[in-house]
Amino acid sequence: MSQVTALINSLPNLPRKANLLWYLALGGLFLDAYSNAALGAGLSPMTKELTLSAAQVGVLTATAPAVAIVFNPAGGWLAARIGRVKPLIAAKAVAALGAVLTATAGSFEAVWLGRGLVGVAYGVDFAVAMALLAEYTPAKMQGRLNLWQSVWYMATTVNLALTLAIYQLGVTLEIWRWSVGSAGVFAIALLILQIMFLAESPSWLAAKGRLPEAARSLRRIYGFQVTAGTADQGGPVRESNIGFRQAGVLFRQPYLPRTFLSTAISLTQSMQYFAIGWYLPVISLAIFGEKFERATFGSMIFNVAGIIGGALSAYFGRKIGLRVSSAIGYGFASAILLVMGLGFGRLPITVGFMLPLLFIFFHSAGPGANGKSIAALSYRSDIRTLGTGVTGMLGSFGSVIGLYVFPQIKEAMGLGPTIALLAVVPLLGLVCCLIVRWDPTRSGIDPDDERIDLRFAGSAA
Repeated sequence: MSQVTALINSLPNLPRKANLLWYLALGGLFLDAYSNAALGAGLSPMTKELTLSAAQVGVLTATAPAVAIVFNPAGGWLAARIGRVKPLIAAKAVAALGAVLTATAGSFEAVWLGRGLVGVAYGVDFAVAMALLAEYTPAKMQGRLNLWQSVWYMATTVNLALTLAIYQLGVTLEIWRWSVGSAGVFAIALLILQIMFLAESPSWLAAKGRLPEAARSLRRIYGFQVTAGTADQGGPVRESNIGFRQAGVLFRQPYLPRTFLSTAISLTQSMQYFAIGWYLPVISLAIFGEKFERATFGSMIFNVAGIIGGALSAYFGRKIGLRVSSAIGYGFASAILLVMGLGFGRLPITVGFMLPLLFIFFHSAGPGANGKSIAALSYRSDIRTLGTGVTGMLGSFGSVIGLYVFPQIKEAMGLGPTIALLAVVPLLGLVCCLIVRWDPTRSGIDPDDERIDLRFAGSAA
C-alpha cells in the first residue's frame, strides 16, 4: 500500500479524469446539504399545509442529524469492510427514496419517515465521501478537502434560488414539495453518474491485498501505467474483518490526539452553526422585509459569505494549516457572537446585518470544514472511514444540540442572552485547538506508513 499512496502523493496536481472523479465524489456532499436546505426553505408553508405543531416541527428539523448519529459510524464501518463506492451509491438510492417520500407526504408521520431516510444517506455519505476524497488527493493538495464547506453553502443557495423561482411561478402553499422533490431529482442523477464513473480507492484496495484491482483503479483514475506486484511489494496487508471493536484504536496512541481534535472541532462547529441558524432568518426579515421572496433573497446573501469563506478555507488550510485556521476562526466567531448577544436589539440594522455575515464567513473559513478534513487525513486507509464516522457522529450530536436544545434556552433566557451564552462554544473549540497541536497537513507523517496492530487494539477494547 505504501507504493500506491506514494504514487498518488507524487502528483503535483490531479489529472483531468481524476479531477472529474474527485468532484463526482464531492457531489454527494452537495446533495446532503441540498437535502437539508430543501426542508428549511419550505418549512413554513409545510407547517401550514399539514397543520404541524411546534413540537412536530422541532422533531422534523432534528430528525436527519439525529439519525446520522447512528449512520455516520455505521457507514464508516461498512466502507472499511466493502470499500468506498458501494456505500456511496447506496446512500444516493436512499436519499432519492427519502426525498420522494417526503415530497408526496400527506401527514407528519410520512414526512418524518422521509427525513429519517435522508438522515441515513447523510450519515453514510459524509463518513465515506470524505475518506474517498482524502484517498484520491495527493499530499500537496490536502487543503482542497475543505472545499466541501463551500459546496455546502452553494447547495443551500441553489435550493433557495430554485425555491424562489418556483414561488415566482405562482406555487405557494405546496412550494415545499417542489423544494424537497428537486432533491430527489439531484439524488437520482448523481446515483446514475456515480454508478457509471466512480472508481474504488486504490489505497483501500491495496490495504486489503487486492493489488490487481488497485492497479486497475490507478490506471483508471490517474492514468498510471502500473501492473500488480505481490502483497509484499504493495506493503503490509491489513486485516480484512474491520469491526466496531477495532474502533478502539482511534482512542489509543498515536491516534488519540487526532481523534480528540477532529471530534472536538466537529462537535463545536456544528453546535455553533446550527444554534445560530434560527437567528439568521430574524436578521434577514429585519433587513429585507417580511415577504417570502425578500426573506429568501436575504438568506441567499448570508450563504454567499459561506461560499467565499469555504473556498478560502482550502487556501488557509494550505498556507497556515487546518489547526491554526480553525483556532483563528473560533476566536473571531466567539467575539462576534458575544457582541451580537450583548448588543441585541440596540445595534444599528447595518451592524446587525454585518455581524452574522462575518460570523458565517469566519465559521466557514475556519472550523466549519476542518473537523471532517482532519479526520479524513489523520488515519490510515483501512480505519479511515471509522475515524470519519466517529467524527461525523459527534458533529451530528452538535447539530441536534444546536437545533433542539438552544431554542429551549432561548425560550427561557431570551434571544440576546442566548446568543451571548453561545459564544462559549467557539471558545471551547479554540482551547482544544491550542491544547492539541496535531495537524495532518504539517506533521510530515503519512498515516498509511504507520504500523498499528489492530488485533491488539481489538482484543483490548
